[in-house]
Amino acid sequence: MFQVLPYLAQYKINVKNEVLAGLTTALALVPEVVAFALLAHISPLVGIGSAFIICLITSVFGGRPGMISGAAGSVAVVIVSLVVQHGPEYLFAAVVLMGLLQVTIGLLRLGKFIRLVPQPVVYGFVNGLAVIIFMAQLDQFKVRDAAGTEQWLAGTPLLLMLGLVGLTMGIVYFLPKLTKAVPASLVAIIVVSALVILGGLDTKSVGDIASIAGGLPTFHVPQVPLAWHTLGIVFPYALIMALVGLTESLLTLTVVDEMTDTRGRGNQDCVAQGLANITSGFFGGMGGCAMIGQTMVNLESRGRGRLSGVVAAVALALFVVVGSSLIERLPLAALVGVMFMVVIGTFEWASLRILRRMPRADVLVMLVVTLVTAISQNLALAVLLGVVISALVFAWENAKRIRARKYLDETGVRHYEIYGPLFFGSVQAFSEKFDTAGDPQQIVIDFQESRVADMSAIEALHKLTERYHRLGKTVHLRHLSPDCRRLLANADSIIEVNILEDPLYTVAGANQMY
Repeated sequence: MFQVLPYLAQYKINVKNEVLAGLTTALALVPEVVAFALLAHISPLVGIGSAFIICLITSVFGGRPGMISGAAGSVAVVIVSLVVQHGPEYLFAAVVLMGLLQVTIGLLRLGKFIRLVPQPVVYGFVNGLAVIIFMAQLDQFKVRDAAGTEQWLAGTPLLLMLGLVGLTMGIVYFLPKLTKAVPASLVAIIVVSALVILGGLDTKSVGDIASIAGGLPTFHVPQVPLAWHTLGIVFPYALIMALVGLTESLLTLTVVDEMTDTRGRGNQDCVAQGLANITSGFFGGMGGCAMIGQTMVNLESRGRGRLSGVVAAVALALFVVVGSSLIERLPLAALVGVMFMVVIGTFEWASLRILRRMPRADVLVMLVVTLVTAISQNLALAVLLGVVISALVFAWENAKRIRARKYLDETGVRHYEIYGPLFFGSVQAFSEKFDTAGDPQQIVIDFQESRVADMSAIEALHKLTERYHRLGKTVHLRHLSPDCRRLLANADSIIEVNILEDPLYTVAGANQMY
């Protein structure tokens, strides 16, 4: 049940730190959001407006205080072809549908399945995002010539850019050793910006990317035909955006949980992300999700509650309405330096230190997820591949563990005591354990240390009992747990076996809920 007072108390924790962290995060959001909007072939103002809406709603209603959401690059990559082929109005409709799908996933409490993501996949996800953030900053070291072609900075402009980036990183690194009264990132941005503006230094600024002057987004119903044809166009994009967005959001939530030693609410965040995207779509915005780079800026600036996210959202709106002329003069070198420090803080260096001690399969999973995330920027695909590979490795390892202890009792009955799970991966090894021709008339298969796990296991039992039946022999199953018996009962049209009643034995944990 929702409780008002504990909720409001989340806004009163370290107000000064929260406000400063929110301002720092807002400054770091601007160039990222503008770049992602241009990547998606839409106006930078659309990107900033979307970030304002998504950041505000998820900060107020989300399940992970301190996590920053906005118009993310992972979603922008998905929508490029939709905007190019069908225009922005179809994008807005897809964003609304994306939000509806996310709300549905949250209400069905499917967010809990993020627990199935193994740690090597999380390492690969975080490392891949760190690479993406790093590569995105390299675009700020390019300029367009008279012909419109991008060229790398060279000579004095490059040295000046590198010097300012290095100064920013130095302030972010060393200032916390002297004082933690104010966020080091905010101080670095202010100092470097003052140096550039007051010193008249000629270097790239936010305004060189695009103008951010304008107004707040207004209510806008997507202008698309209400027809099945429209649904056929937008649904595939909406589904991919919803999955990509929730994947990045829930994994970022997991990372924040580990960093803050607290626990967020995944399903609540799914609903909040969905509401944010529905609202963004109806205000002419692009889709979004949690942004791990800006979340790290917020956390490193000691933003832990909901207030920092709200301040970041409000600051974005103020930048557009009244502060655009000042924000456009901010040197990109200061923001790039902050993001480089985010990259260093985001990358899981521990994963490299334990590389030689990790199982080879886990190393493979981590590398695959990192590379797919960095190259394709399709987070859902990268995580799915990691989970599938991990599941296959788990199945293979468990398939090798099935064993059978055989003995003949004083009455002449052959007993097979099975150890290890019986499932699709182990059925072949299981079938090879039995000597159907040499066994006596009565055979007991004991599952006290095993479990019949799936349909492949039932089919293996069916084939085994048929082999014995053709030889006129009888098979009895013993010590089946209640869930195994239910599984066999549901498949009674396929398999008919004799189960020895023995209520004194069950498989440990068979009746526990996980």
